Amino acid sequence: MKNRHALTHPVEFKPIDLLAVAASREVTDGDVVFAGTGLPMLAIGLAQLTGAPNAVCIYEAGSVDGHPISLPTSVGDARCIYQASIASGLFDVFNQLQRGLVDLAFLGGAEVDRYGNVNTTGMGTYGIVPEKRLTGSGGNSDINGLAKKTVFIMVQEKRRFKEKVDFITSPGWKIPKWPGGEIVDKKEVYNNAFRGGPEAVITNMGVFRFDENGEMYLSTYHPGSSVEEIQANCGFEVNVSRVQGETPPPTYGELDYLYNTIDPEGIFLS
Repeated sequence: MKNRHALTHPVEFKPIDLLAVAASREVTDGDVVFAGTGLPMLAIGLAQLTGAPNAVCIYEAGSVDGHPISLPTSVGDARCIYQASIASGLFDVFNQLQRGLVDLAFLGGAEVDRYGNVNTTGMGTYGIVPEKRLTGSGGNSDINGLAKKTVFIMVQEKRRFKEKVDFITSPGWKIPKWPGGEIVDKKEVYNNAFRGGPEAVITNMGVFRFDENGEMYLSTYHPGSSVEEIQANCGFEVNVSRVQGETPPPTYGELDYLYNTIDPEGIFLS
């Protein structure tokens, strides 16, 4: 039998496995985590079985600290409220955000810039000549703006990693100040409502973090990828001077949890 704590080899896991595992490792024991449908569900479920057994999960539709016996298909699935501490609604869980009780939020995005500003609203000149309408905020702006830290999970392409996003749905570490538009620290705009910002961006190629100036840098590159390939898929010159090496692959135990305990039906892993 293979050692559950041993690291797997690249041929033994899929990209989605590594994304879920990398995201789960961002959860600290005791964190209150705001999670969405899909990969965030896999990540928080895995974290609770490994390094963060006391993490509390909040789902946007209104459940707090649920312990579903099988993986919900969405944040609105009735399974989310099984053994939950609270089963209410959107108003209540966003109130938890407003009160500053959420430590970590998992979100997705269509575009991101070097300061962690994320767009999920639209491509092109919004309100004038939109090239493409996206899904909209769906709570992204509130969740990112009010959580203490945010981890974004995204597909990496040059057209998505931009010098300047077409529209800021979720503010990063430096944002335009109204009405002049000068770029300032997020803290200057948010004042007493400031709690933090993007902690990491996890892509199919690597893990990015943010330095003391709020600028993105490459932390690790995934097995099978490279610094050069990642830079080629960024629309700006990303800082690679702080790269620590490869992203640690999943362990055999983590894969076992994902496929045999968390998502045996293959709802998101298939």
